[in-house]
Amino acid sequence: MQFIENRTFDEIKVGDTAELTRTLKHDDIELFAVMSGDVNPAHVDADYASSDLFHKIIAHGMWGGALISAVLGTELPGPGTIYLNQNLSFRHAVGLGDTVTIRVTVVDKSEKHHHVTLDCLCTNQRGETVIEGQALVIAPTEKVRRPRVNLPEVHLHERGARFDALIKATSSLAPVRTAVVHPCDALSLEGALEAGVQGMIVPILVGPKAKIEATATEISRDLNGIEIVDVPHSHAAAEMAVSLARADKVDMLMKGKIHTDELLGPVVNKDTGLRTERRMSHIFAFDVPNYPKPLLISDAAINIYPDLKTKSDIVQNAISLAHALGIELPKVAILSAVETVTPNIPSTVDAAALCKMADRGQITGGLLDGPLAFDNAVSKSAAETKGIESQVAGQADILIVPDLEAGNMLAKQLIYLAGADAAGIVLGARIPIVLTSRADGVMSRLASAAIAQLYVHHHSIGSIA
Repeated sequence: MQFIENRTFDEIKVGDTAELTRTLKHDDIELFAVMSGDVNPAHVDADYASSDLFHKIIAHGMWGGALISAVLGTELPGPGTIYLNQNLSFRHAVGLGDTVTIRVTVVDKSEKHHHVTLDCLCTNQRGETVIEGQALVIAPTEKVRRPRVNLPEVHLHERGARFDALIKATSSLAPVRTAVVHPCDALSLEGALEAGVQGMIVPILVGPKAKIEATATEISRDLNGIEIVDVPHSHAAAEMAVSLARADKVDMLMKGKIHTDELLGPVVNKDTGLRTERRMSHIFAFDVPNYPKPLLISDAAINIYPDLKTKSDIVQNAISLAHALGIELPKVAILSAVETVTPNIPSTVDAAALCKMADRGQITGGLLDGPLAFDNAVSKSAAETKGIESQVAGQADILIVPDLEAGNMLAKQLIYLAGADAAGIVLGARIPIVLTSRADGVMSRLASAAIAQLYVHHHSIGSIA
């Protein structure tokens, strides 16, 4: 066990020194900004910093000051020290990758109040003085020796950052005419109108006009210039939206306050719906803290116990979406409970068959591997521990789950236990369907609209100028 021990006033001598060394990392700057609230762009905005005085991201000045405090509080004098005064002169900026050595030196002692004066000097790896100053402290008079506290791991995650990137990627694209089905609650109407404001969609609101207008009043939104198709109830709204799509008047559907089954019923109608030769499937797009890229998961909302043919379509739909999001060769992990083909676990057999179908060109555009357990799909170290050699393992872009139950549980675990943000879309019909949960906020709805807009333009389904 490591211990932290002080030097009492009687033990301290003029000329005593202590020091520590730190190398500035990007996480240090972000953590200090979060803790202090100091978001000066010189520290957190690379574009601004490149044109600023130092032409680079630099540390907050008080980052170095905090390191001086760390030496005083843990080394000299150490635990029991009371800070009285500190003056600092900032001489050089500290940039990313700079290594700073902080040294404190005792220059004076006063018996009366157990005051100790220390010179404080911070230098970088080039020997340049970064900060200099002097501290006045009350030194402890009793010996303290305590186990060194293990600090918690800190994982910084900018919530919605990847979704923001998706939304920005649509800025040059024409908005897509979109039937918003029964937007009769605040979240669904707000999300649709905001997507319209940001130029992702041209919303056509399909539902009871009086209810839509009452909802708009509730959220203080103006419906001037917004087309409303008045129908008596949610079921009629779903049927009308499908009719608009069949007549090529809209190129996207967006779920409002309506149950998924009620929305999809008219969509899957064999005679009047929007079915194609490919099976429809839902795809979650996740922004997961601690995973380095967007993660697609399918199918967690439509196909309950898919057979091999349905799984093939699920995979192909997910690959098509990945292409639209700019992933040229998506890595597809076919999930099961184990990573070996086991006849008693049918999902492992299906996984092996899907991979062979990809080898024979029956599934195209992606790199498949499976069966893979979840840990092997998303963790390189887990895959290496089990001796799995794979271009997919540990770096999957797409996770294909065995069935809806597994997918739904996995998705909700990521949301509620891992703090992930989710967007959702249904593919396989003539046009994409933005399918969000009733609990999803405006950001999730905007991200879902952005994903659908990117898909529409990528596959040239159609849009307006």
